Amino acid sequence: MATITPREDNRGVRIGWQAKIRQKGYPSQSKTFRTKAQAENWAKVTESEMVRGTFIDRKDAESTTLKEALDRYSEEVIPRKKAGNRELGFIHQWAERPIARLSLARIRSKDVVAAISEMESEGKAPKTIKLHLGVLSHLFNVAGSEWGMESLTNPVQKAQGRQPKLPQGRDRRLVGDEEHRLLDACGKAQTPWLLPVVTFAIETGMRAGEMLETKGTTRADGERPIHSTGLLLKNVNIENRTAHLPQTKNGEARTVPLSSRAIEVIQGLPRSMTDRVFDTTYEAIHLSFARACKRAAIEDLRFHDLRHEATSRFFEKGLNPVQVAAITGHKTLQMLKRYTHLKAEDLAILLG
Repeated sequence: MATITPREDNRGVRIGWQAKIRQKGYPSQSKTFRTKAQAENWAKVTESEMVRGTFIDRKDAESTTLKEALDRYSEEVIPRKKAGNRELGFIHQWAERPIARLSLARIRSKDVVAAISEMESEGKAPKTIKLHLGVLSHLFNVAGSEWGMESLTNPVQKAQGRQPKLPQGRDRRLVGDEEHRLLDACGKAQTPWLLPVVTFAIETGMRAGEMLETKGTTRADGERPIHSTGLLLKNVNIENRTAHLPQTKNGEARTVPLSSRAIEVIQGLPRSMTDRVFDTTYEAIHLSFARACKRAAIEDLRFHDLRHEATSRFFEKGLNPVQVAAITGHKTLQMLKRYTHLKAEDLAILLG
C-alpha cells in the first residue's frame, strides 16, 4: 500500500511530496515529486506493475551517475575486451562532460544529442564521434544486462538519427616513389625498429596493435595499467612461414601467412631481450612514423594506411576476397567490397 506524505525543508516550508510503497515480495520503494498528483500517479503505476509481476527496481539506475558507471565499466568491462585500452580515451572524455553528472535513469536521447553537438563544435571527426557513442551505447547495454538495471533504455540507440554520417573510407595508397622515400626515411630514424615494422606492415596487412606492444590503463582515473603484447616470437613459425595472432581487434584469432620479404624482416631484426618480435611500442612507432613521413615530404599518410596498401596488393596479386579476409582478419566480405575495383580490368579481359 502506498503512502503519500509532504516533504518540508528545515524552515517548515513544503518542498514536495514523497511516495512510499511497501509490497510483499518487493523491496520498499520511495520517490519524491514536486506535486502530490505526480507522487500519486507514480505510486499507482508502480503498484500496478508489482501486482502484474512486471515491476523492475529502478533504484540502481536512478542512483548511479554516468561518471560512476564509467568507472565501473573501466574496472569490469575494459579488461575483458580485446582492444579495450583504445576505449580509455573515450571514457576519460565522457567523464568530463556535463552528461556524466546525470544518473543513468535520467539520461535521454536529447542529452546524447547535446553531447554530439558538443563534440562537433570541438571539431571531432564523424568517426571519432561514432566511436565515443559506441562506448556509451555498450555501457548502457551492459548496465541493463549485467548490472541489474533492466529498466534502462539505451538513449544512444534512440538518438540514432542524429549520429553523424561517416565519410567514404580512406583510399590512401603509396603512389609514385613514395614507398622508396618512406622506407629510406624510416631507415634513417633514430629507432632501429621503424624500418622493419613498416616493411612488415606492408607485407602482412597486420594492424599496429597486432604487431606492437600497446600500453594503457583500465580505469578512467588512470589506475591499473594494462597492455597488449603485440606479436610474440613463440607465435612465429619460420619453417611454415606463418605468424599466429591469438588476440585481434575483432576478437578472433588468426594465422597470417608470411611472404619471403616478411621472413627476411624477421630474420634481420636486432637481437631482442624480450619475447616480442618487435621490441618497441605502438606509441614509439607512431611518433617515429610521423617524423619519417615529414622527412620524406609525404603528406596525409597514416600508419593504418599501410594496412590498406597491403590489402590492395593482395588483390593485385590475384587473391580472392575469401583468401584476403583470411589474411587480414576482415570479418565480412562486405568490408572488402571497396577493394573489388582493383580486379575490374582483369575481369574485363576475361570476359573478352
